[in-house]
Amino acid sequence: MKAKIQHHTQEYKIDLSKPLDISLPLSNTEQNPIAWYIEKPEIEPVRFGDWVGKVSVGSSSTNFNNIFFNPHGHGTHTECLGHITREFYSINQCLKQFFFTAEVVSVTPEAQGDDFVITKAQIEKALQGKVPEAIIIRTLPNSSDKTSKKYSNTNWPYLLEEAATFIRESAIQHLLIDLPSVDKEHDEGKLLAHKAFWNVKDVNQLNDDARLNCTITELIYVDDKIADGSYILNLQIASFENDASPSKPVIFEIY
Repeated sequence: MKAKIQHHTQEYKIDLSKPLDISLPLSNTEQNPIAWYIEKPEIEPVRFGDWVGKVSVGSSSTNFNNIFFNPHGHGTHTECLGHITREFYSINQCLKQFFFTAEVVSVTPEAQGDDFVITKAQIEKALQGKVPEAIIIRTLPNSSDKTSKKYSNTNWPYLLEEAATFIRESAIQHLLIDLPSVDKEHDEGKLLAHKAFWNVKDVNQLNDDARLNCTITELIYVDDKIADGSYILNLQIASFENDASPSKPVIFEIY
């Protein structure tokens, strides 16, 4: 089903029947990606004595599961600046619009000592002067094991502070990446890219120009069949009053 979207002063044509899902599903299997030293998610039926909330067991007419998970470590998630501030801020309150212009870019992180990093120059080159509302970063190589990778203690690639600052200064509001974090895994709590993107100068007392309406989405997966270029992004979250929520970013080709 083709549709026209009026976004600000620009009209875009997209086909709603052809969504490109760039999220990772959450499951209680060994295929679930994991970061931050936790175990896989738990999805288990509720139990009251002999009653089990599972139709196949025979004691229930419905499937009635509890789910225990961590949004930051168990799959695709979207976070607001409340992730790093002393004061509480909720992703459900910060993200109030859900459709954005977006640019998919592919970047090969560069070796820097023992690390692999994404630089300002790489981001600037990849954008080619475009100023989308959202940037979707696919790191190369782009092997399918990203969908089930165990990231803990792997020293994954990360954004340099200069790259996050450039993204902020380009007025890009939403940053999506296929890594567990935009920052280095073991960084002594500096969180330089997070702070630079949200323009948070002091986590204990938020500055007036901090970017409350901007988000970071991590642990996405952009399949190779999706070409670099311009899209419309639908950034969907669950309505959690929390710093982060599991999310389902979906992009649409522009016709």
